[in-house]
Amino acid sequence: MKAPRLLVVDDEPGIAQLCERILSLAGFDVSSFTSPRQVLDLLQKERADLLLVDIRMPEISGFDVLQLARQYQPEIALLAMTGYGTVETAIQALRRGVDGLLLKPFEKDELVQTVQQALLDNQQKQDVARMMALRPLFSVTESLFAETRPNVLLDLVMGILLRQLACPNASFFQWDARQTKLRLLAERGRPAPLNLVEQTYETQTPLFVAAGLEAEAPLEAALQSAELSGLMVIPVSLADFRCVLLVSRQRGDPPFRKVDLEMFTILARQAAIAMENARLYQELRSYVQRVEESQRALVQAEKLAAVGRMTASIAHEVNNPLQSVRSCLHLVAREDAPPEMRQKYLELTVQEVERLQNTVRRALEFYRPSQEFRPVQVLDVLEHALHLMNSQLRERGIRVTTSWPPGLPPVQAISNQLEQVFINLTLNAFDAMPEGGEFNISIEQKRKWVEIFFRDTGPGIPPEIRKHIFEPFVSSKPTGSGLGLSVSYDIVTAHNGELDYLPAQGPGACFRIRLPISS
Repeated sequence: MKAPRLLVVDDEPGIAQLCERILSLAGFDVSSFTSPRQVLDLLQKERADLLLVDIRMPEISGFDVLQLARQYQPEIALLAMTGYGTVETAIQALRRGVDGLLLKPFEKDELVQTVQQALLDNQQKQDVARMMALRPLFSVTESLFAETRPNVLLDLVMGILLRQLACPNASFFQWDARQTKLRLLAERGRPAPLNLVEQTYETQTPLFVAAGLEAEAPLEAALQSAELSGLMVIPVSLADFRCVLLVSRQRGDPPFRKVDLEMFTILARQAAIAMENARLYQELRSYVQRVEESQRALVQAEKLAAVGRMTASIAHEVNNPLQSVRSCLHLVAREDAPPEMRQKYLELTVQEVERLQNTVRRALEFYRPSQEFRPVQVLDVLEHALHLMNSQLRERGIRVTTSWPPGLPPVQAISNQLEQVFINLTLNAFDAMPEGGEFNISIEQKRKWVEIFFRDTGPGIPPEIRKHIFEPFVSSKPTGSGLGLSVSYDIVTAHNGELDYLPAQGPGACFRIRLPISS
């Protein structure tokens, strides 16, 4: 471990050399001076851990030396010594931020113990200051990660930098991989010196510059030309996000300290992570939106396909009332028809027209997209779906049997989407029995669920595709699109329900729908 660096200044050479000899033997790295100006010059170039100063010196007051030393190196420990120990001297030393007061003449052990205690007290003060500075970072971090809108987050980051680091100037640059250059995202106050920003990004090394502390002449010149008292530049490199943050203070403001650099480093990394999270969240939100739009389009496409396959049934449902209307109007037009018969035929015509209107309305409701959940009677939706398919099922010789308990409670659902699921499962049974068969639909109520079973006497689902039947474009039919069960599964899942294939239910296929009862 490196020994603490101590500087001793006393206008009496004997005392200065004595202190150097005693402290060196105690394991410290010590340099002694008789001229306070030599110490001040050194403090502007080299870092020291403690400065031991005689209060009364003819060239410059010891208190003035302490004040300038604190300005040059804010974290240095200060220890004053004097042969005139008065209450006023002690009070003045405390006001100047001195970490200890040593009275002359002193013993060897007393000097070493006082220096050790001053270093310890100063370290504790630095730790407390660091903790006080880091405490607001908890709420800052929470606010950064809670915001997912990049533009709002950027304004939030800039405000936090200016507030937490007490500086009027801040800049945020992001590396643009396409244009291979740093792009300015946000800036407050004076423009940032681009040469320092680019240099920091290339070296990936933080830059800390404070007036009077930097030995490199070019950086000193950069501060003076920009009229700044100090600046800090932090590069941050994440997996897919690289940036550089810069803050600076105006000439006349106190220079930055090392504790400011620590806080800035933490803030810069937290800001970069928050910006990257916001970008990923935006991409995820955009992806989910595209998936939802694709799924809605898929549902509508499958719905149109189901309508096309039901064309014969719908045509039958429309044709029957049209034929009745035509016959009634023909009978009404006969001159030999008595008035009471004409009235009866007109009433029948109105009834058939209303029946036609209901059929068209239900067909339109099935096609029209809806996103509103409401209490729905499963039986009403199921009976209408079977009514639309009845003609096709009967012509193929498929016998439909049903069973359900009385007084079924409603479920929370979108009725036309639920009807599409019922029609898809009915069409699957229709396609599975080209030579006819039996199609059984039963409903059971189990606790908070309504379960609907669809069973047919067809060949069933081949074992090799049973695990994938609810995936898109998977079908056991040569001409099937493989979308019916996939869309049905998504619809039932969106209703907080379940759609399962039950293989051990006798010959054919059996599908079960579980829907939660509406509270």
